[in-house]
Amino acid sequence: MKSEHTDDNASWPYPIKQASRDPGPLNVHRNANQPAYVGIPTFMSLPICLTPEDLRAGDVDVAVLGAPVDTSTGHRGAAFGPRALRADERYLFNNTSDLVNASTRIKPFDELTVVDYGDAAVDLWSIENTERTIGQVVSEVLDVGAVPIVMGGDHSVMVPNVRALVEKYGADKLAVVHFDAHPDCHEEIYGHTKTHATTIWRLVNELGVPGHNIVQAGIRTPGSPDNHLFHWMRKAGIHTHFMAEIERLGLPAVVDKVIAEASDGAEVVYVSLDIDVVDPAYAPGTGTPEPGGLSGREILTAFRRLCHELPVVGMDVVEVAPHLDPGYHTALLARRVILESISGLAMRKAGISTRDYRHPVVSGEIPFAMPARRS
Repeated sequence: MKSEHTDDNASWPYPIKQASRDPGPLNVHRNANQPAYVGIPTFMSLPICLTPEDLRAGDVDVAVLGAPVDTSTGHRGAAFGPRALRADERYLFNNTSDLVNASTRIKPFDELTVVDYGDAAVDLWSIENTERTIGQVVSEVLDVGAVPIVMGGDHSVMVPNVRALVEKYGADKLAVVHFDAHPDCHEEIYGHTKTHATTIWRLVNELGVPGHNIVQAGIRTPGSPDNHLFHWMRKAGIHTHFMAEIERLGLPAVVDKVIAEASDGAEVVYVSLDIDVVDPAYAPGTGTPEPGGLSGREILTAFRRLCHELPVVGMDVVEVAPHLDPGYHTALLARRVILESISGLAMRKAGISTRDYRHPVVSGEIPFAMPARRS
């Protein structure tokens, strides 16, 4: 007997009929006064939205969503990244209105309305189908004027994310900032063109993003780029900052360059974090770890700056493979990167204009202790 689910791609996916309700963000937690690991997991215990009508009714600024796919990488496990980023929460509260950024003293969830938008549908047998549904969900977020933050999944998810942005803004107006241990510029891997290692090549050759609108940082893997790929990257005009440059100048100076290059001619910016840009001492839970990377503290500051100082309209955090990290360090760091990025977006909305901003009391520019009053 033939299954009612046919092989016709046009019939996939199979949406679940939702119960009738008024549109808007839905809080799935019964009690605000409980640890964050209690109840149905959502990112940072945030309310969920399921439809574009929910996003629109909630006047949402940022939507965090999952792209749980790892069929385009030889290292399985990244598909469980979104679930880990939601479920392995270690904060002892789930009331985000109480949260204050430790470095800037901004309350990001007071400045921005942030929701969890669930996961894109995944076809286990078709990366093409999966890219289509990821792009559709990202477009739904963009269409209501919100910023999509996509939790991967492997790095192939960047292609449908950027495709949605290209369709909205145009390839010439978009800059892509890419933090990674690997250049991801291969044309193919073992004969396959849709992989986590071909994303940048696809952005240039499939989506038409100008090479000079792409900025990379943290590259350090042995053997890649080889001489041929190295020449292609330079000829394409890609701004690549290898780890050797970060060692020479320090990360703050390189982030200054990244921001300047991403601002040169582009109107909007997409930022992408492959967690393997971080040293495996801080983020061991990834399929392609490379020693000699950034520290956890460095990546937090860098992404807060990017989202504060650039007109960021989309973002991803990818390649978290939680089964490779029984200590939860990688999921903890990746979640904090998203939180720092949201804080950067909030700082931009609040009108903070100082570059590399830190609260003057927290940073020690102003003494913490109040002067004692004289009687």
